[in-house]
Amino acid sequence: MGATERNAVTISGAESGRPMVFAHGYGCDQNMWRFVTPAFQDTHRIVLFDHVGNGRSDLSAYRDSRHGSLGGYAEDVLDIVREHDLRDVVFVGHSVSAMIGVLAANREPERFAAIVMIGPSPRYIDDEATGYVGGFARDDIDGLLESLDSNYLGWSSAMAPVIMGNPERPELGRELTNSFCATDPEIARKFARVTFLSDNRADLPHLRVPSLVLQCSDDVIAPTAVGEYVHKNTPDSTFLALNATGHCPNLSAPEETVDAIKSWL
Repeated sequence: MGATERNAVTISGAESGRPMVFAHGYGCDQNMWRFVTPAFQDTHRIVLFDHVGNGRSDLSAYRDSRHGSLGGYAEDVLDIVREHDLRDVVFVGHSVSAMIGVLAANREPERFAAIVMIGPSPRYIDDEATGYVGGFARDDIDGLLESLDSNYLGWSSAMAPVIMGNPERPELGRELTNSFCATDPEIARKFARVTFLSDNRADLPHLRVPSLVLQCSDDVIAPTAVGEYVHKNTPDSTFLALNATGHCPNLSAPEETVDAIKSWL
C-alpha cells in the first residue's frame, strides 16, 4: 500500500509552488485545515493527509510496531514526502504533529525548508528533576488515559470543549467532539498513550531548519511555558504569541494563524 492511499493524501494548489504539508493534531483530520489552506493555494502546493486511524486513512495500515512511537508517524510523513518527491517543504504541524514534523525533518533535513509548530509540546508531563514544566503531573495523565480507556466517547464529549478553549463559540467544541468521536477508538487510545507519554525534548536541539512556534493563550494542552521552552531549545526558532485562545487556532482564529505564517515565511 502506498502512502497516498494509506494516509488519504490530497494535493492541490500551485503545482510549481513550494510544497506545504499540513499535519493535524490528535483526534482530528485534514478537514481541520479548511480555513487555513485557501490562503496559500495560489502560491504553494498544498499537501493534506490523515494520520492512520483518523479521517479517511486506511485503518488496516496501523501497526503497533510502527505506530507505537511518534517516530513511526514521522516515518509515515517521510513516506508521503518521498512518494511525491517533495523538496523544500514547509511543514505545518498542529499539536502532537509539531513534534512529528521535528522528527521527520531531523531524519531527512534535506527535504525540509521550514517547520511551523502550532501549540507544540515536547513533553506533556512535568519533570521535577530538571524543573521542566509540561503542564501535567504524571497522575493527571494517568487519570486522563484511564478515563479515555473506560469511556472514550464520554471523554471526547467532556474534553473537546476544554481543549478548544473557546466557550463563547460552542460550535467549535462540538466540531472537535465530533472529530474525536469519528476517530477509531482503539487506535485513538493507543495514540493518546504515544502522545501524552512522549518526551522529545532531546530532539529539539537537532533541528536544522528554521522554525516558527505559534503559542495561544489559555492553552490547557500546551501552556505558554512549554512554547517558550520549545523556542529556547530549538536552533533558529521564532516565537510568536497569538491573541487566539485555546489549543486550535486553525479553527478558532484562522486569519491570525494565516497572517502569522505568511509574515514569517
